[in-house]
Amino acid sequence: MDISAHSIVSLFNQLGLDSTEEGVNKFINRNSPLSANIALHKADFWKPSQASCLKEMLDEDADWAVIVDQLNIMLR
Repeated sequence: MDISAHSIVSLFNQLGLDSTEEGVNKFINRNSPLSANIALHKADFWKPSQASCLKEMLDEDADWAVIVDQLNIMLR
């Protein structure tokens, strides 16, 4: 599995979020800590399209799943 093209920056781009270092840090600070009993894609700060995208990335165990897992950890 080649994940070299995927990073937190590219995930934020996919989700239509500010992918600058400052933007990523602000997002994490604003939305964490996320409760352990809430699945990442069910968090209330996602737009429906973003939640769907995250769920699909995890359900398909796509090469994006590693980066989505990383975001999940960062928010906990």
